[in-house]
Amino acid sequence: MARRDFLQLGFSAIGGFGMSELMSMRAQAAQARGLASPEQVNCILVWLDGGPSHYETFDPKPDAPQDIRGEFKSIPTCVPGTHFSESLPLLAKSFDKFTVVRSICHKDPNHGGGNHYMMTGAPTPVPVGCGAFVSFHPSFGSMVSHSRGIRGGLPGYMSLPSVSRSGGPNFLGAQHAPFVIGGDPNSKSFRVRDVAIPQDISEGRAMHRNQLRESLDTLKRITHRTAEDPTVGFDQFYGQALDLVTSPTAQAAFDVSKEPGHVRKLYGEHDFGQRLLLARRLAEVGVSFSVVYWGGWDDHRGIFKTFKEGKAAKLDQGLNGLITDLHQRGMLDKTLVICLGEFGRTPKVNKDAGRDHWPGAMSVLMAGAGIPGGQIVGATDPKGYYAAENIYSPEDFAVSLYSKLGIDPHQVLHTNTGRPVQLVNGGKPIKELFA
Repeated sequence: MARRDFLQLGFSAIGGFGMSELMSMRAQAAQARGLASPEQVNCILVWLDGGPSHYETFDPKPDAPQDIRGEFKSIPTCVPGTHFSESLPLLAKSFDKFTVVRSICHKDPNHGGGNHYMMTGAPTPVPVGCGAFVSFHPSFGSMVSHSRGIRGGLPGYMSLPSVSRSGGPNFLGAQHAPFVIGGDPNSKSFRVRDVAIPQDISEGRAMHRNQLRESLDTLKRITHRTAEDPTVGFDQFYGQALDLVTSPTAQAAFDVSKEPGHVRKLYGEHDFGQRLLLARRLAEVGVSFSVVYWGGWDDHRGIFKTFKEGKAAKLDQGLNGLITDLHQRGMLDKTLVICLGEFGRTPKVNKDAGRDHWPGAMSVLMAGAGIPGGQIVGATDPKGYYAAENIYSPEDFAVSLYSKLGIDPHQVLHTNTGRPVQLVNGGKPIKELFA
């Protein structure tokens, strides 16, 4: 909160306040400055599964030895004194619109554990191998869905084109699992499955069938179900699905073909770019949390070859298009954009011209929701081995994400058996994101 805004709220606040009061005050301050309050902010999280290299993206080390710096040169960004890898020229030119945090790190080198930590803000209670799909704690998207619910007939949490291995709801319940949008939005035959009434059934007939089902649900046998009864979750899923297929807003949001050609080209006419465009359309109509999942970032072999063959260019064009489009539409203030994976990559290039798992350093792009542009937060050591300045943990990242969305990160949840679970255990906001 800006100092002026704090003073405008009155010195009566100095007596002491908790997280909920602080977040309320932040909302008032945002409103006073004409910004979106946290409750109005939606999130688009771009997940690069496998762990993208910080060297070949946002934290190049041009003065390091060849076996560390790799094959790419560094290039200046639009902010004097700041450099990115030459693989990201478009993002380098638009750096004034986003922040890069270079100093988030942890100690879990496995995909399963690292994914869980960075998707939930909680470490796994037991060691988890690389191939594991784990859900010891609710994911960010599921918690946002739990806090906000459905808006305008649209689920609060969507994932494109699949779900991250730790992207589930855990004890929050199946109704807070992501709605998955498979397929390639860049294809002319793209169609979101199961979100339209079958052609041989009219809308009126479908409503009649639903009324019949509701009348059957009034039977004593059904109304006396327990919370553990799986049909409770099914009913909630059924209600969400019905809202989805009968909502004109929802149907229109899925149709990226309605976008002008120049907008589609801005994102890139490929699967990744068009998924980001679809995520923007979903945020525009009120979807609280969308994950754009892109696998294939576990570059143990041929990292420079795959980057040069188009992977880096797709990432550069897609992310630049999303941030630029949100800025031009006046949506960036009310949309939190995050791009990350589970960890970074090893400092030394291995014998297969790749880099291996490395949780000691990573780079995270963050934009929108009041985050200053053109800012580098923290730093790694001169060779990129470890976060060395303004070091932040996954818990700090989680606290920052939840605070930006108006959710108390330190609240206590309860499992189906009544066991208390703290949403984020410790952690503090990354102060540079709230400047």
